[in-house]
Amino acid sequence: LSPVCLGSLRRAATNIKKVQEKSILEIAKELDDISSRARSNKITNNDLTGGTFSLSNIGAIGGTYCRPILFVPEVCIGALGKFQVLPRFNSDGNVVRHEIMVVSWSADHRVIDGATMARFSNRWRNMLEAPASMMLHLM
Repeated sequence: LSPVCLGSLRRAATNIKKVQEKSILEIAKELDDISSRARSNKITNNDLTGGTFSLSNIGAIGGTYCRPILFVPEVCIGALGKFQVLPRFNSDGNVVRHEIMVVSWSADHRVIDGATMARFSNRWRNMLEAPASMMLHLM
């Protein structure tokens, strides 16, 4: 884990270097800085290269599904779709309202196998659905 992309700004996937060594507040500050520079067209080549794991927010432009493209040396990329309110069946067979966000993943199978990606995706989903448990892992 070194650099990680936390979003797509102006159609360019920027990244934050050495994210594993930073606190949530440091990441937020750096993301705010990159966002500000992106809005004023001051992104550098260093901001765009050297990522290993990327998240691209296609939902911000109305996207729901896509096939994210992996660029070496990246190991994994996820595309976050927009939130949708959709009907689903609960355990009693009743139709209920659910807010759903589709995430599409691509990974370099020389580094990560499909089963590992599936386990990661399930754990990530569980943490997003229960933010308190995610916060426990961050402390």
